[in-house]
Amino acid sequence: MSSWKDTILNHNTSIKDAILNLEKSKLQIVLVVDDKNLFDGTLTDGDIRRAILKNPDLNVSIKKAVSKNAFCTYKSLKNSEAFQLMNQKDINHIPHLDKDKKIIGLYQRINLNNEVINRPNHMLIMAGGFGKRLHPYTSNCPKPMLEISGKPILEHIILNAKEKGFINFIISLHFMGEVIEDYFKDGSSLGVKINYLKEREPLGTAGAISLIDSSISDSFVVTNGDVLTDIDYGDLTDFHTKNGAFATMAVRQHELQNPFGVVKTNGMEIIDIEEKPINISYINAGVYVFKPLILDHLKRAQHCDMPDLFKKINKKNLKSLAYPIHERWMDIGNPTDLNNANKAFDEK
Repeated sequence: MSSWKDTILNHNTSIKDAILNLEKSKLQIVLVVDDKNLFDGTLTDGDIRRAILKNPDLNVSIKKAVSKNAFCTYKSLKNSEAFQLMNQKDINHIPHLDKDKKIIGLYQRINLNNEVINRPNHMLIMAGGFGKRLHPYTSNCPKPMLEISGKPILEHIILNAKEKGFINFIISLHFMGEVIEDYFKDGSSLGVKINYLKEREPLGTAGAISLIDSSISDSFVVTNGDVLTDIDYGDLTDFHTKNGAFATMAVRQHELQNPFGVVKTNGMEIIDIEEKPINISYINAGVYVFKPLILDHLKRAQHCDMPDLFKKINKKNLKSLAYPIHERWMDIGNPTDLNNANKAFDEK
């Protein structure tokens, strides 16, 4: 883990470089200074994601994304005092400043208590698909059980979530579900708890949610069983909760470059020519968080796809949010994706 000094960036730094700093330092914060090297505010993962939604250009400066009202201290604190204060305010960092607003330290809850706290939230992994585009690999193997760097895709998903405190998993099964159930059993070999939902007929990309036990009281994560990502499922869940969302969808930037010069006209008059413009849009990344009340909007064991579910949520004016991801993300949809994923994990 890096020193807190490595997290200090000038406010003219680009969003892209701030993301790289967060990924490298692992401290979950950037300490921002002005041109006089005085404290200007903080930047967290959530701040960056909100900034990306407003402006997808990662080359703009972090100035507008900086949180100016970050809680700071001008006096030295004992570790126990700092930890108690962070718990009270539900924050993970307290910058330590001198009287001139120069940064002289950083109290970090992540360092004061290294224990991973188990989350009550469940994670539902959709693993019932046929994986037809991955034939012949899926002729005798369910797609989520295909191996990436020696482990099934499903195992990578579970272990990544476990690192963030998730221990309660639900796996929806259909095609060759017994292979998955025989491999993971109750999850005890991985130090987690796994229950299974069995789709008698394919229920689409959202229908299996309707089979969840209605006694679940916390928001839960849903992920496709063919998505490999370095996303922090805990941060995603916290984002969903802190923003009061009914439903949250992880989204990813997709760039599509027009191979031609685009001519803009006003009637017959040419007013501009843009050479090979790049269109930036957001695509569904296949990871979601829902409040338990989502079960009221699904009919049990009835086919439903995720786009239709979100349209229904929006029609009822329930709050749905996008959570832009900048982490590594791979959708294992075809043999090329499978080969690329193995190469990426072998190089990691």
